[in-house]
Amino acid sequence: MLKIAVDAMGGDFAPASEVEGAIEAARDLGVGVILVGRSESIQAELDKHRRSRALGGTRRSWRSSSIEIVDAPEVITMNDPVAVAVRRKKNSSIRVAAKLVRDGQAQALVSAGNTGAVMMTSKLVIGALPKVDRPALAAVLPTLTGHGTVILDVGANAECKPAHLYDFAVMGSLYSSVVVGVNNPRVGLLSIGEEEIKGNDLTKEAFKLLKSSSLNFVGNVEGRDMYTGQVDVVVCDGFTGNVALKVSEGVFEFIMLLLKHELKASLQTKAGAMLTRPAFQKFKEKLDYAEYGGAPLLGIKGVAVICHGRSNAKAIRNAIAVARTYCLGEVNGRIETELGAAMVASRDGRH
Repeated sequence: MLKIAVDAMGGDFAPASEVEGAIEAARDLGVGVILVGRSESIQAELDKHRRSRALGGTRRSWRSSSIEIVDAPEVITMNDPVAVAVRRKKNSSIRVAAKLVRDGQAQALVSAGNTGAVMMTSKLVIGALPKVDRPALAAVLPTLTGHGTVILDVGANAECKPAHLYDFAVMGSLYSSVVVGVNNPRVGLLSIGEEEIKGNDLTKEAFKLLKSSSLNFVGNVEGRDMYTGQVDVVVCDGFTGNVALKVSEGVFEFIMLLLKHELKASLQTKAGAMLTRPAFQKFKEKLDYAEYGGAPLLGIKGVAVICHGRSNAKAIRNAIAVARTYCLGEVNGRIETELGAAMVASRDGRH
């Protein structure tokens, strides 16, 4: 059975969301889940679900054998200095979960904990694929066409060389194909204009590498193109990608608050509620990060999916689903094959 190690202490609602999400994943996806963290707290949450089931609650059953607990007494909080915490807290839930992946006891790590700590721990403990210099963090953005646009890097590498962006494009294209389900993904390079001459030295040199590659490269794209569905993978350095992602999250939250305010008058009447509530709910679902599960760290030897700190059970369950699809799709092997087959010239910008 495929096993996913879940950092049960990382999120804002830990361990409740992690335990419930793990139960749903074990029940629906046929995977084994290893809950890593303070065993007493995790067991207490599992016992709540067992009591609910015994009392005739609405939760469907799961096999106890599909969920394990591995004790990890230390927790890396959102306020901990990342570098210090990762090195000093040897028994943190993040580090213990990463060791399970490194040692082959689990195939993937899922965490809603400190993003920087998860990334650093994954690189140090699990390690990068032999042909990957810089693992990249990918995020999936909602689009008008229904399937998401993969953008990377969104925070793992603030400074990059052109060949790193080439690697990101290869990894993002494979992820879009295998996990998102896009046939022959269109890859775009995030810049300040569509013309080839636009951009800084990094994007201009990366453009040349991508243009000469076998990828379905469509050229430069601008920020507004990330949501139209006209491009499936957007490549950029981690500084630019992180800013773009945070701006997007802020805009989404603003739109939701604005809609709630504007619809309030309509919802006060029965007729208005009947007309607006279903449409509002569908709109909310399209922008809900829980639908996409989490952001994978592409290019490491195992699989690591990093969730939003506010992840609920649905988000954890979907993050486990992302990890499962990633493993079954053998994405890492395909990344190694693609990068191994690349011309030496495509890596000149790295040295």
